[in-house]
Amino acid sequence: MLIGPAEFLRIAVDPLRLAILGRAAVGSVDGDELAAALGEDRRKLRREIGRLVETGLLTRELTLDRAALRSLARAFPQPAPADPALLRGPWTEEEARQLATLFSGSRLVDLPANHSKRRLVLERLAQEFEPGLRYDERTVNSMLQLFHSDHTTLRRYLVDEGFLTRAEGVYWRTGGRVGPPPGAAE
Repeated sequence: MLIGPAEFLRIAVDPLRLAILGRAAVGSVDGDELAAALGEDRRKLRREIGRLVETGLLTRELTLDRAALRSLARAFPQPAPADPALLRGPWTEEEARQLATLFSGSRLVDLPANHSKRRLVLERLAQEFEPGLRYDERTVNSMLQLFHSDHTTLRRYLVDEGFLTRAEGVYWRTGGRVGPPPGAAE
């Protein structure tokens, strides 16, 4: 592989190069045909094809080099394991294992679409709020941003699922476990 992950991302954000790679994924690229289909200058398109061959993303036959892409994928940084502090608390071993797959370090990788997994994540986030304390919206947002950039969605889900209650711009914890169940991972 002639390029690294950062260079690949720089290449892939260019719409013309991306179109070439997309065409190469399904077969050999015909520069003249693709130029006509895209309404691009043929010389410019051939120049970009040449650059993609030089990077190793396209073969000399102008097809996508899948082995190069697999090699490149392995070069991307792997997510960090979940912060062990996130896994301590009132979780069963299975719940702690699921949480470990959903976090990288202390960051939520993505909000799960699966309701039971999303509810587990929300219950874990609710643990950050002390029962009996009141929090203004700015504080709630700041706390949730530590875990995921979409703090507004997290906040809404926490309220919708009954982990937090909101009244007059003030939030407080009203749901979630407060102690470890028997046999829970600590």
